[in-house]
Amino acid sequence: MGERDTDKTREQGVEFGSLANRIDNHSYPATSTDLIEDYGDYEVKLPDGTQTLENLFEPLQEEEFDSAEDARQAVLNMVDDRAIGRKGYSDRSPPAPGEETDWEPESI
Repeated sequence: MGERDTDKTREQGVEFGSLANRIDNHSYPATSTDLIEDYGDYEVKLPDGTQTLENLFEPLQEEEFDSAEDARQAVLNMVDDRAIGRKGYSDRSPPAPGEETDWEPESI
């Protein structure tokens, strides 16, 4: 079982929906313009809204993708801050003694 054998419709807070299968079954290499022409109206869902593939790929200016993995990674790279979820949130523990950080404990 490979690392990509899991559900490809959701990754890193981005819900690809039916676009995942379209990207996977597309013929590669392909440019961002090719994918916009075929799937530009498809939306990806983010924790705080949606974006179309056209909106995501328009700034890429004919970037070429060698595989579906490359195209999916480009989507993940191009989503805006609506994919972040809670800004500034960290699930890290407080810093260890001597560890440099900007973190300050909350006042109680």
